[in-house]
Amino acid sequence: MSIDAIAPIGAVSGLSPVTASSGSGGETGGTAGGVDFGAMVAQGLQRLQQVQDTADGLAVQAATGRLTDVHDYMIAATQASLATSLAAAVRNRALESFNEIMRMQA
Repeated sequence: MSIDAIAPIGAVSGLSPVTASSGSGGETGGTAGGVDFGAMVAQGLQRLQQVQDTADGLAVQAATGRLTDVHDYMIAATQASLATSLAAAVRNRALESFNEIMRMQA
């Protein structure tokens, strides 16, 4: 009896992959391959704001009766909820990491 492998899940729309560049390993500051962590965080927050604005716009359309497909709003609201949850989890993990570093230095 042969068991087939599970097919991979397709990419989530609206997200771009994050790729790591191979640096020399000797870099001690700033950027690795031209990608700044602060810029990545700012870009992620801008995307979060865009997703939330889209969901808010669709919610207004649904409340005023101008939205023809309710599932569009449900999808946008779920995406906004997941994006917000992810941002909160990343923030919490960053704070935990910062606090751990501070404890190591004390």
